[in-house]
Amino acid sequence: MSTIIETNKKTTGNNRDPITNAPGAHPVGTGVGAAVGGAAAVGTGAAIGAATGTVVGPIGTIVGAAIGAVAGGLVGKGVAESIDPTVEVTYWRENYKARPYVNGGTFDDYGPAYEYGVHAFSKYDGRPFDDFEGNLARDWNTSRGNSTLDWQSARLASRDAWDRMRDTRDTTL
Repeated sequence: MSTIIETNKKTTGNNRDPITNAPGAHPVGTGVGAAVGGAAAVGTGAAIGAATGTVVGPIGTIVGAAIGAVAGGLVGKGVAESIDPTVEVTYWRENYKARPYVNGGTFDDYGPAYEYGVHAFSKYDGRPFDDFEGNLARDWNTSRGNSTLDWQSARLASRDAWDRMRDTRDTTL
């Protein structure tokens, strides 16, 4: 499996759709948003359907789930589009040396930590970093690639990338 950094070195397109090759595809974000939206809508649709009567109940549930899935998919795609891995790699490559925690080292050391933070933000659905730091620390050695950083050094870079994703998401939504 290629990392964001390796893929960025090999391709010039941004987030190409695997079927149409159109730029800006975010199938994971769209799928997650659709699933969450659909699940939320099932509960809402069921409540509305049950309140309207037994005949309309199942129809209300189905309609509510469909509308929720579409809306959730659009929100999920919007969040995923706000996190462009190519943009993140470029940003961190250009800015990592100015970060207060960088004491020497190259982007090859810090890049995987930034990528780890971006990926973890998506994986943990943008919840607080501190809630998952134990998991991140545990998994760093298997995710670090060629980085020479131990978790204590990588933690600050990963947290920085996580916070950037959170700020990007908050200004996008």
